[in-house]
Amino acid sequence: MDRAQRGLRAVATVTSPTRCAIYTRVSTEDQASKEYSSLDAQREMAAAYITSQRHEGWVAIEDRYDDPGYSGATTKRPALQRLLADIEAGQVDCVVAYRYDRVSRSLLDFLQLLEFLKKHQVGFVSIAERFDTSTPHGEMALNMVLSVAQCERRIIGQRTRDKIHAARRRGRWTGGTPVLGYDTAPEGGRLLVNEGEAEQVRAIFQLFVEVASLIPVSQELNRRGWTTKARKPWTRVTLRTMLTNPLYIGRQKLGAETFPGEHDAVVPRKLFDQVQRLLANSRSTGSAGARNGHGFLLRGLIRCAACDAAMTPGWSRSRARLYKYYRCVHAEKNGHAVCPTKSVKADKVEAFVVGEIKRIGADPALQQAVFEQALAQVKAQRRGIKAEAKRLERELVTAHADVERLVGAVSRVTGPAADAIAAELAREQERVGTLESRQREVEAEIAALGKQDIDREAVASALQAWDELWSVLLVPERERVLKLLVDRIDYGGGTLQIQWRLAGFGQLASEVAP
Repeated sequence: MDRAQRGLRAVATVTSPTRCAIYTRVSTEDQASKEYSSLDAQREMAAAYITSQRHEGWVAIEDRYDDPGYSGATTKRPALQRLLADIEAGQVDCVVAYRYDRVSRSLLDFLQLLEFLKKHQVGFVSIAERFDTSTPHGEMALNMVLSVAQCERRIIGQRTRDKIHAARRRGRWTGGTPVLGYDTAPEGGRLLVNEGEAEQVRAIFQLFVEVASLIPVSQELNRRGWTTKARKPWTRVTLRTMLTNPLYIGRQKLGAETFPGEHDAVVPRKLFDQVQRLLANSRSTGSAGARNGHGFLLRGLIRCAACDAAMTPGWSRSRARLYKYYRCVHAEKNGHAVCPTKSVKADKVEAFVVGEIKRIGADPALQQAVFEQALAQVKAQRRGIKAEAKRLERELVTAHADVERLVGAVSRVTGPAADAIAAELAREQERVGTLESRQREVEAEIAALGKQDIDREAVASALQAWDELWSVLLVPERERVLKLLVDRIDYGGGTLQIQWRLAGFGQLASEVAP
């Protein structure tokens, strides 16, 4: 051996093999049961391709990933899920299939699978389409598929939106989770009234009319153990969403428009409109409810009859004198020329309302009318509280059944699953406690209402002593009493129309009784 040969060194380059997993699928069991099935044909072609790439270090994995009789519309297939698990475990370098639709017929699922493979640095080869993401040309083909898929998704999305809009205009239910008070019909496509929940919905609307504030109402609903349709606690946002939903008056919403729906209403239109006015007034007055330094007594009660808009407190000073007034929100926002009412002096309108209450106290005929209507409202209150008692009983039966189900489930599992079920069990037991607490309150209210009768003489006595009562009240107490007795005041053209909260007269009588 000469010196040149002695100076030579052998250098060996060792490359790790590319481990290829072959995936096959057929849609029906019949295809898979033949002596030579489509699965066999797919596997042979994939194996032949891997053999042709032996010079690149490709080798086929012995494990078989075959899904016989599974649709490509879903990724919930045992062999595919096992393949994905092996990829996560680092046991696969490349996935080979005869066609990409063998892996998925859903473009969205297919693209998500490609992202999964890319994340784990695993290539994908489709033999029929000459599709290999491990090469530059394969990347280009992937981008083309992505562009086509994105365009198709947009077209499908637009068609779906157009179809939904057309259905909404015809008043049809277009799917999704139904709101409290409704269930989806078994065949789909329409809403059915859930009578138990519908009673609760009407009670919530009525409660808001009485309180006229989102946060206190949501807190009261949670205290009672009432929940949303999804069994979540009430918040200011979820309550407002519910109170403004036109579904409850039998209409479907599309953008800013509403259309007559095919479903039945569960809330009277008059009650719904009253809630919308209160909500509009709360938006226009903002946080003014917490501040009343100038002693306005009719905040949230008085409205402009001409514009059907709220009238909010305002004031000005001239030579150290304070001028108070209620002004139309519509006129304030769009100019006084658009409103014939514009504003009214606060002391003038407040004195008129107080005088009307005094007049009722002095007129036996008006007293009798107030007494009869107040009695009717108390009877309605009794019906409402009894309906709530029945609803609570039904909810408790369901809640106790859920607790028993979860108790059985937590004993059958271990680890994280047991912890999750235990947490759900704790929440459900807490809900049972809340419902039982509210049930006791309702039973006490029913007992109290059963004993309570509106005493005509007590109402008359309270109204006859109005001057004496009014003279000793401070401004916050006066405001509370007026909101107890007055539901709404419409002012326009120099006239005032008062809608009374008739049950409030009975409550006033009970408060001032010896």
